[in-house]
This record gives sequence, C-alpha cells and structure tokens, in this order.
Amino acid sequence: MDTLSYLSQGFGVALTPYNLFTALCGTLIGTVVGLLPGLGPINGVALLIPIAFALGLPPESALILLAAVYLGCEYGGRISSILLNIPGEASTVMTALDGYPMARQGLAGVALSLSAWSSFIGAFIATCGMVLFAPILAKWAVAFGPAEYFGLMVFAIVCLGGMAGDRPLKTFIAALIGLFLSAVGIDANSGVYRFTGDNVHLADGIQFVVLVLGLFSVSEILLLLEKTHRGQEAVKATGRMMFNFKEAASVFAVNLRCGVLGFFMGVLPGAGATLASAVAYMTEKRIAGASGTFGQGDKRGLAAPETAIGGEACGALVPMLTLGVPGSGTTAVMIGALSLYNITPGPLLFQQQPDIVWGLIASLFIANIMLVILNIPMIRIFTRILSVPNWALVPFIAIITGIGVFAVHATTFDLFLMVGIGIFGYILRKLDFPLSPILLGFILGGLMEQNLRRALSISNGALDILWSSPITLGCWALTAVMLVLPLLRIWRRRAAQRRALANV
Repeated sequence: MDTLSYLSQGFGVALTPYNLFTALCGTLIGTVVGLLPGLGPINGVALLIPIAFALGLPPESALILLAAVYLGCEYGGRISSILLNIPGEASTVMTALDGYPMARQGLAGVALSLSAWSSFIGAFIATCGMVLFAPILAKWAVAFGPAEYFGLMVFAIVCLGGMAGDRPLKTFIAALIGLFLSAVGIDANSGVYRFTGDNVHLADGIQFVVLVLGLFSVSEILLLLEKTHRGQEAVKATGRMMFNFKEAASVFAVNLRCGVLGFFMGVLPGAGATLASAVAYMTEKRIAGASGTFGQGDKRGLAAPETAIGGEACGALVPMLTLGVPGSGTTAVMIGALSLYNITPGPLLFQQQPDIVWGLIASLFIANIMLVILNIPMIRIFTRILSVPNWALVPFIAIITGIGVFAVHATTFDLFLMVGIGIFGYILRKLDFPLSPILLGFILGGLMEQNLRRALSISNGALDILWSSPITLGCWALTAVMLVLPLLRIWRRRAAQRRALANV
C-alpha cells in the first residue's frame, strides 16, 4: 500500500495544470527534435537544460519536462527511419529494416501508427516495472557504500565493451576516452592541475553541456555537410493511417516480450536503446523462424525494436533514480540537470524527496498517453517537416547548439572547445567509434574516483575493502563475466569458421 499511496501522491504532482502543460510542451518538442535527422534525445534534453533553468522551473517540473522530451525523442526518432530510411539515431536502425519496406508498400500510416502503439506498450510495461521494482532497488541500494559504488561503476564501464555486439574493443576505448576527459581540471583533494595545458578555462574541467553538444550536435553537423543534396523525398502515406485490430493482435505477444526485455535492458547500466532494439529484433526473428518475412515489411520486425526502445527509455531511469548511475547517455544528461538543482539521485532520493521521484514516474504514464494521442493524427504533418533540406537544417542546428553552450557560462572559450570536441567526435564517427560510451565514461569517471578515494580513506589505504562485502564480490564477478563474453563470442565465431572450412 505504501507504493500505491506514493504513486497517488505522484499523480497529484503530475496532474497539476502547470505540470500537465509542461509535459505537453515536452512531448511536442521531443517529437519534433527526434524526427529531425541530426538531433536525438541526448541533444534535445541537453538543449532544454539551460532553458528550464533560466525559466526558473521547480525541480519536479524541470524533470517532468526533460523526461517528456526524452520520451518524445524516442517516439520521433522512428519517423525518419520509416518514411526516409534514414535512422535519426542508432537505436532506430532496426526500425528501418521493416518499417521502410512497409512504407514502400503504401503502409506508411500503418507503420507509423503501429510503431507508436508498440512504443506506448513498451513504455507502459517499463513504467509499471518502475513502480514495482524501483522502491525495492532503492531500499537495497542503501547497503551500497563507497566500495560497492566503485565496483558497480567498474561493472557499468565493462558492460559497454562486453555487450556492444561486434564493436566491443572500440566501445571500450571510447569509454576510456570518457574516463580521461573526466580527469581534466583541478584535483579536488590535492589542488593539482590535471591535463589542463595551463589553461585557466579548464580549471573546472570540461563542462558537461559542452561535451554533449560538441560530440553529438557538432559532429552531426559535419556529417550533414557531407551531403550536398536533399536525399530521398518522404514516402507518401497512402491508404489507411491506422492499424486494425488484427494487426495489433498479431504483434501483441511481441509487445509483451520486448517490453519486458527493453525494461531490463534499460535497468542494466550502459546497455542502451541500440542494444535493446537489436536484441529484441534478433530474438523475434529467431522465434518467427521460417514464418517470418523480416526485412521485407514484417510487422513483428517493426513492433519488436519499437517496443524495446520504449521499454528501455523508461527502464533507464531506474538506475538513475535508485543508484545515481546513468542507464543511458540521455539519463546521464538528466543527472547533470539534477545537479543544477543540488539534487543527488540515489536511494535517499525516494525518502527525502518523494514528490520529485513519484511525480516523475506518474508523469511517464501521462506523457506516453499524450504521445500516442499527438502522434497518430500528425502523421501527414511529419512527412512535410522531414522535407526540410540540409541547407536549412544545418544552420538551425548550429544556432541552437551555440546558444545552448554559450548560455552556460557566457564564454567564447566554451564555443571553441565545443567545436574542437565536435571535430574529434566527427573523426571518431568516421572511424566507426560509438560516442555514447564517451559520455557514460565521462559521467562515471568522476564518481568512480570519488568513491575509490572514500573507500580507501575508510580502510586507511587497504585495498581489500574493494572486495570485502557480498555486493562488491558480486560486482567483480559480473565484471569478469562481461569481460569474458566478447572473447567467448570471438572463439565461437572462429570455431564455426574452422568447422565450415573443414567441411569444404
């Protein structure tokens, strides 16, 4: 009953006219940001942080706004994938595999509406999971001390490399780059300048918004500048614009399986929507077997990644709220937003500020309903927005990005640093390095260092504190498993190749 009473208290916060209007604005902004190639949930949330702070929004309203933008971007990201075969972000690559063939068959409206419905079911399942499991995780997390947090964060970093499909080494290197960038600035304990190049502007370290917008917005601008034409026109949605009951029933089991899968993938720090959508798609493809037409417009192939993405978006908020560990790049940005309000996410947040936590959880139900109601009638409008040419899109992204960075400290150095980071991010993207692990490594790096020093201070320098409790042992065991998994995959692949050669 405590959970239900807290949830009703959260709906009391989320259903106020002010917060309802905030959620509505967030869903609209997020949908538009998500459907534009070059912008995604990380960019959308990062751009809204200084605006929310400048408007003086109270913490619960600011968090509701950012969460609504986050969910809206996840909804909007599928639109360009289905209509143009241009994934707005990495997670929607799987959506395009069957969504675009459906659009080419004249079922663009059905594909958009069915994907919106699937995303809603995934998010609803994950939000229910938050209600049931987040308080339990919060109580369990009280047992975490500095040593336990350090072990957990090492596990989160290793997860990136161990679960990154065919790019574990590049993902792990990207995370190490993030760890290095987190060390720039003055050492809080000794006062020593680290990796600043004697530049006073770097004394406080690299600002989070500068890193985010440089890595993602500026690098995307450079990629867009490579394209000298408008690309494909939007596929016109012909026929009916809404899926029917038979189509919804045919993917309902897929929705249930992938919603649960997406939630648990979101709870796992570092997994992300890209991995969730890929695992969901491949799982359903195996289940379908010979009866599936995956890659040719199979509705199950569309519903699986979209449901998983919706579930992951809400599930990623669980480690952020309960442990203070970002479950994705976007939740890492949201942790930075909470720091502006002097709010520390973690297990004590449920006890000290339940209005913020449960108001956010309740707003997720409301925002998802808003998104379904808004998205389906606006399908025709979306196709017109996507016809914006690159020569108009690039300056718009550049202006918004520059304003977002300059508003933090009002220094031109941040603008130049952002451009430099953007060029570096562009080079990494051309070399096929993922950028989100850099962001996660940057966020976790400072927390890892702080907790390691606290643990060693408690033990007077004895290292055995790092593996002296059941929780730390569990974290190190899971870390070892995640380190072995990529090697095991490589060994199996080579063994299969040797068997194939032997049979020739």
